[in-house]
Amino acid sequence: MSNVIRSVSCCDDLAEADTLTVDEARRQIIDKINPITSSEKLSLRNALSRILAEDIISPLDVPGHTNSAMDGYAVSGNDLPQSGEQIYQVIGKSLAGAPFNGNCNAGQCVRIMTGAVMPDGTDTVIMQEHVAATATDTVQIGDGHRPGQNVRQAGEDISAGGTVLQTSHKLTPADLGILSSLGIGEVKVRRRPRVAFFSTGDELRSIGESLAEGDVYDSNRYSLYGMLKRLDVEILDMGVVKDDIDELRNAFSNAASMADVVITSGGVSVGEADYIKPILEQTGEINFWKIAMKPGRPLTHGRIGNSLFFGLPGNPVAVMVTFYQFVQPALNYLASGTESLPWTMLATSSNNINKRPGRYEFQRGILEQGAGGQLTVRKTGQQGSGVLTSMSRANCFILLPENCDGVSAGDEVRVQLFDTFI
Repeated sequence: MSNVIRSVSCCDDLAEADTLTVDEARRQIIDKINPITSSEKLSLRNALSRILAEDIISPLDVPGHTNSAMDGYAVSGNDLPQSGEQIYQVIGKSLAGAPFNGNCNAGQCVRIMTGAVMPDGTDTVIMQEHVAATATDTVQIGDGHRPGQNVRQAGEDISAGGTVLQTSHKLTPADLGILSSLGIGEVKVRRRPRVAFFSTGDELRSIGESLAEGDVYDSNRYSLYGMLKRLDVEILDMGVVKDDIDELRNAFSNAASMADVVITSGGVSVGEADYIKPILEQTGEINFWKIAMKPGRPLTHGRIGNSLFFGLPGNPVAVMVTFYQFVQPALNYLASGTESLPWTMLATSSNNINKRPGRYEFQRGILEQGAGGQLTVRKTGQQGSGVLTSMSRANCFILLPENCDGVSAGDEVRVQLFDTFI
């Protein structure tokens, strides 16, 4: 047996005393966040996807009047035929916006259109397809109808004085329609989180620059921008910062002065030029910096002044995995005060998947639905943390918990759809 003692690298599946599980890391992140409480007022057209800062109380009933749910004839439920057919005199017409103003008595009915106010004396609508015209102003209605059918009661959707939408709710297109139906044209929403981000590394070049030997184009900033753009946040792209401790310290200070959250990619491991962790130890606060996951083990979380800090790994896939699993839930909680995680579902694996126990793995997969509705998932191929095409080709993560020791084709696995990250 060798007596050589080696350090544990980010490629190992061995657990360390100061390494958190995925669930522990998520919990610690959320526990450090004070949700945004400041607000602003916006018109409905500008409020989509924003977080409400107050409850919405309805000023009126919706519908505002008892009305017809169908085109047909309005009658009294007490006047419906119990058997056979009955002839009714048509005494008028009720249109949406032009109600019938008289009273409907026994043996009478009113022609009515969808959305029109129910005339006095009526509480039931017979669909026009179930009515036979017998003369110019009479119709025949048969049995089999029930009192109250095809009628929408005043306030059955929303009652005046009731809470329609609660604070911390994220406004959807349907919500905008509801608010407009109440005559509400302006809402109070929470301020958007401000997020500053930059990449670190002497080897990084921006698009348009020439590449020397060893240089690479910075892909992480574009992936981060794309993921942030799909969220309701203000984005501050601070570019690329060289591996210089003074430049990095200044970048941290500037970012923290402008943003609620600061995100970096690269420089969080243990190499000679990885300055993020020591700078944070000097100028801020470190919560943790290692998670038992693959990819994305070296992830630093802490605080710089009043700003939350996420130091993501440098490998492109690890950047996206850690963003989706930790940063996005944190941003959502910061914005709303409500915890949320992407939905997961079960699918049958089409592949054998090799895995050693010890770390939670997020493998990239393609979820497909068969003709019978069955869900299957297959790997996208190479799963290295630098293989960004594995994310581009995938539509889900295959979730393999810490204690999983591999998957055989035909086994059920849990998957996390990318579409739920929007």
